[in-house]
Amino acid sequence: MFAPFVHFRSFARRLPCAVAGAVIATSAVFGTPLALIGPGPAAAVAPLGVRGPETAIVILGYGLLPDGSMRPELVDRLTAGYVQAVLAPLSPIVVTGGNPHNGITEADAMTAWLVERGIAAERIHREPQADSTIQNAQFSAMILREIGAKDAVIVTSADHIDRAVANFLGAGVLVVSAVTPEQVPPFVPTPMHW
Repeated sequence: MFAPFVHFRSFARRLPCAVAGAVIATSAVFGTPLALIGPGPAAAVAPLGVRGPETAIVILGYGLLPDGSMRPELVDRLTAGYVQAVLAPLSPIVVTGGNPHNGITEADAMTAWLVERGIAAERIHREPQADSTIQNAQFSAMILREIGAKDAVIVTSADHIDRAVANFLGAGVLVVSAVTPEQVPPFVPTPMHW
């Protein structure tokens, strides 16, 4: 009964090295090969754009301001997710975060931001209930199964990536890459990208 947990704990001790390796190997925003993160031996490497609709882009929320507007940290995460979405136009996008302020959830604010920048609303799957990283992972895993995604690129902040990847792996999500705003070059969307 506890064997999977023990296995996961042993992997979790190696997780920072795995994430560091993925960050170095990723450069997914430039379309270079992605390292597969997960327990077990090294796995196949494939460019994100080639992976297509079976690889979802999951953007984790960040607490809103009391008036329901987004903090700069969340905008940075969204910008990184937006770049991923432009580079992988067939990948579905999951925005995850509850914690409503002024009647607006993190998922609602993120959806509006992406749609305002030309991402098709039908491509975005909202998860507006999570109020922790563990719930982000658990609830997003259910959505990923529903839409037929087999793996995911996790987009969050650098100081949050280890915990987020560990939580998603624990929820049964195969994480093929982890992207942080720090990895994304300055990017100003233009109508050409819409």
